Formats: sequence, C-alpha cells, structure tokens
Amino acid sequence: MPVVSIDAPSVIQAYYRVLTSGIEAYGEGEELAPLLADDLRFEGPIAGQVTGAARFLQGVKGFIANVGAIDLIQEVNDADETAVLYDAHLPKGVVRLAEFFTHAEGRIQRLRLHYDPADYVAKGGR
Repeated sequence: MPVVSIDAPSVIQAYYRVLTSGIEAYGEGEELAPLLADDLRFEGPIAGQVTGAARFLQGVKGFIANVGAIDLIQEVNDADETAVLYDAHLPKGVVRLAEFFTHAEGRIQRLRLHYDPADYVAKGGR
C-alpha cells in the first residue's frame, strides 16, 4: 500500500516506496540515488545540515533498517514542493515525523526533516 496519495509527485511516491521497501531492497541506495539532486540540501535534528546526495544515502540507511511501517497523516503538494506528516513505526514505538521537500525535474532538491530526536532514539531510531 502506498504511503502517499496518487496526487503526490512521482518523485515523492518513489521516495516513500524506497523508504518502506526494507533494508534488503535498499542495498546501497541504487533506487533512491536517481531521485536526489547531486547537491541535495538536507536538514534534520540529528544530522544537522548536510549537502550532497551521497551523504544522505548513507544517513537514511539507518532509518530504512528500522522502520516497520509508515502511516500517512497528511500531505500537501504543489508543483515544486511537498509536505508530508506521518507516524513511523520503529522497533520500540511510533515517532511522528514531518518532511518538507523541494523538487524539480523529477529530483528532490531539498529535504527538511522535523521530529523529536530524543523520542526517535528512545524508540530505536538510528
């Protein structure tokens, strides 16, 4: 079952398919890499500000290894931006996350991630 709606841009639909496919399917991020701009700008509570798709591909691997499911709460889409609010099922409980994307030409250019880092770590996130 897809995480986001069919109204979400195809790059966002593909991003969440990768996030929920499991660590075995993730490999080294071969399916995710083409969805990200080479100079992706990422911002998150634990990683801080990171530039570059290669660094993001390594960092997201821990999340993918631990997430059991994602339950969509709300999404908002327009031509070049998307916001997604969801609950992620981790080994020790559920954590609420919000992701704000800027995308163009079928690639994610910027991703801002918001969540409570102490709650995330306590529930098995890495």
